[in-house]
Amino acid sequence: MSTRSVNYISSPLLASKTPVWRSKFIVAVVALGFVGLAARAAYVQVIGNDFFLRQGEVRFARTLELPANRGRILDRNGLILASSVPAASIWAIPEDVEQDKPEVQAKLKQLAKLMDMPYASLKAKLADEDKSFVWIKRQLDWGVGQEIAKLEIKGIFQRKEYKREYPEGESAAHIVGFTNVEDHGQEGMELAFDKELAGKPGSRRVIKDRLGRIVEGVGVEVPPLDGKDIQLSVDSKVQFFAYQKLRDTVIEKKAKAGSVVVLDAHTGEVLALANYPTYDPGNRKNLTGEQLRNRAMTDVFEPGSTIKPITIGLALNSGRVKPETTIDTTPGRINITGSTISDTHNYGALTVEGVIQKSSNVGTTKIAMNMPAKDMWETFSAVGFGQKPNISFPGAVAGRLRPYKSWRPVEQATMSYGYGLSASLFQMARSYTVFSNDGKVIPATMLKSSEPAVGVPVFTPKTAAQVRKMLHMAAGPGGTGQRAQTVGYSVGGKSGTARKQIGKTYATGKYRGWFTGMAPIDNPRIIVAVMIDEPTVGSAYGGISAAPVFSEVVQQTLRMMGVPPDMAVRPQIVADPVEELPL
Repeated sequence: MSTRSVNYISSPLLASKTPVWRSKFIVAVVALGFVGLAARAAYVQVIGNDFFLRQGEVRFARTLELPANRGRILDRNGLILASSVPAASIWAIPEDVEQDKPEVQAKLKQLAKLMDMPYASLKAKLADEDKSFVWIKRQLDWGVGQEIAKLEIKGIFQRKEYKREYPEGESAAHIVGFTNVEDHGQEGMELAFDKELAGKPGSRRVIKDRLGRIVEGVGVEVPPLDGKDIQLSVDSKVQFFAYQKLRDTVIEKKAKAGSVVVLDAHTGEVLALANYPTYDPGNRKNLTGEQLRNRAMTDVFEPGSTIKPITIGLALNSGRVKPETTIDTTPGRINITGSTISDTHNYGALTVEGVIQKSSNVGTTKIAMNMPAKDMWETFSAVGFGQKPNISFPGAVAGRLRPYKSWRPVEQATMSYGYGLSASLFQMARSYTVFSNDGKVIPATMLKSSEPAVGVPVFTPKTAAQVRKMLHMAAGPGGTGQRAQTVGYSVGGKSGTARKQIGKTYATGKYRGWFTGMAPIDNPRIIVAVMIDEPTVGSAYGGISAAPVFSEVVQQTLRMMGVPPDMAVRPQIVADPVEELPL
């Protein structure tokens, strides 16, 4: 095979002369390009370095919050009322989840099942407008999170958080409260001491790839500062028994609601505070306002006859009457500036002790009308009425006590036996500390305290002892609160019943019954206040609806506290005690 030779030197194209400026221009352009690249590199690496570092961090660097372990809430004996446990919170980068692949769809269905979530809801979350981040479900059990991790679904991630657990459940719900998904307190002691319990989260700076995987850590890791534990004054055993007895009574009497408060008579510590209806703080899916209301703290009502001992205490303390002073209540009613105040019976002549024992409105009115309105107002204020309780607890209300200068004579009369003013059950319980502490009213507290409370003098020790004797008579034979008696312990207290006020009028057929008292009567260790709202089965009188709850709570609480019995004889309880009719 022969090859044809070509004479390139003689080619007309190559023989043509090229202008010198063209080659120089090309070299210059190339050189200029290199200069531009070098300048750009210098700007990126040196001059504008901070800007580009920030942009790189925005895309790849992340600051991870290291959650602090929320402090525990303990009862007075160290038993746990609330604590935090590890939880897995699931999140996703929707654009990275390969939902079109059958094997991924199968894993997503398993994921939905593990999270107890409908598959359609999971798909809706993955279809979120934000393709770079979406929460799927937060605070799953840690074990469930480990099962989800085994699925190894691309674009599905999880974060370690903490969630609260409440071992006492619904019995202590209104004391402990609960936190939200961000672990911030929303109710109860969780809210009151949120700052102390929460602690301070730490932080960790890391670099992530586009799939959200941590490549390396950068900077200094700041460890979290765990929250402090809070120890309450509440005794979880007393709390559970008080709640259980209250719940059973509300259900038995088909009442609308009920509350009970137990105070340590020496220290003012709250040993129990329960309401029914209640809720489970660990499962609030169907929580209603009726369940959430801490009625013992937030609901106010006219205290009725439970305030009579305070009125009588003022009269005794001022020397206007003595326990044996006779008050003529004939004919069982009295007219005050055109308004008639009545007793259920014509008790005739009663001693001051008898006025409390029989709960005479007429007798109380006659005693009160001999005292200045200012003195009554000052005494009611001194024991806490009309003032917000100074206690570390959210929602406590002040009630209502109008200035004495605006009282008309009939209003002074009705206030003497508990109408025309309002108070919460908690305020009512605290007011009786004036009788258990030698005439000094003491502050109440939700926190454990080993020191005796410092009280404010209202009555003399002699007056306090005299009123305690009257309360003992009121809960004994011939009194209105005989069902408050308990086996082995002497008790004293006062029942009350009142029509519920709806707007400016009193509702027909709707009553609240309550009982407030203490035990043992000579040296009180506890004060118990009970309220039953709108009982519809049996009598609505406080001596019948509320006093039995008082009796059982007193007996069990004193036993749990190790208080020795001071009575050897079983009391005889009359089946149908006589009590004042509500006005």
